[in-house]
Amino acid sequence: MSTIEPTLRKVNVTRYVTPLREGGSLPAIVEADDGFLYVMKFRGAGQGEKALIAELISGEIARALGFRVPEIVFAELDIAFSRSEPDEEIQDLLRGSVGLNLALHFLSGSITFDSLITTVDTQLASQIVWLDSFIMNVDRTARNTNMLMWHKELWLIDHGASLYFHHSWDNWAQQNQSPFASIKNHMLLPQAAELDAVDAEFRQKLTLERIQAIVALVPDEWLSDESTTQSAEERRQVYIQFLEARLAASEIFVKEAQNARKTLV
Repeated sequence: MSTIEPTLRKVNVTRYVTPLREGGSLPAIVEADDGFLYVMKFRGAGQGEKALIAELISGEIARALGFRVPEIVFAELDIAFSRSEPDEEIQDLLRGSVGLNLALHFLSGSITFDSLITTVDTQLASQIVWLDSFIMNVDRTARNTNMLMWHKELWLIDHGASLYFHHSWDNWAQQNQSPFASIKNHMLLPQAAELDAVDAEFRQKLTLERIQAIVALVPDEWLSDESTTQSAEERRQVYIQFLEARLAASEIFVKEAQNARKTLV
């Protein structure tokens, strides 16, 4: 595995192209000063910075494990966009998102993954199920696949609903031992026949140093809010400790996934 430290580029939004209204948090396609289009996730949306943190950490963990994930960048939004937007709902969203947001490279021409058209082999299915169990991602179901086919390859997107322990900081230490019962709804679970082998592989790949480097990418301003007296660095350490403990206890969520699979096959 590469020893290169993960980094995120920063771009400035130059044009708001169109909202993606199928997303509950109203993401949008924007153009940036590097000439590329991005799917932008706004800090002023319902789950605020926590959804951006989950998107960043989980997306970069997936990338570190070898999955195809669109490039994630920091996206700076100017107040001027809210002044020129006629839609009041979008205007409020833009006004509440001035500053640093998160965006993913727009995969132009991609199509939503359809299991009736594309077959996922047991190894890849097991790898994706392991990832989603680890990061506690509730959003990889038949209703909401959060996978795209682009140039005949499978790409993972939308991880903002993962790491939901951070919506309730009081019991985060207990949640790192969660078996993640929601894995029973995962659309690839029936094909995930190689979880033990994947568990051994991914525990080797995902080192503590890698986890620390990924969590270090989260901006301090996203980690501080009025609901806590913890500093940004203290919050950062909670994410690291949570992920480290969850990885060490991976047999718990692997066994849960295996038991849930037995009821399906």
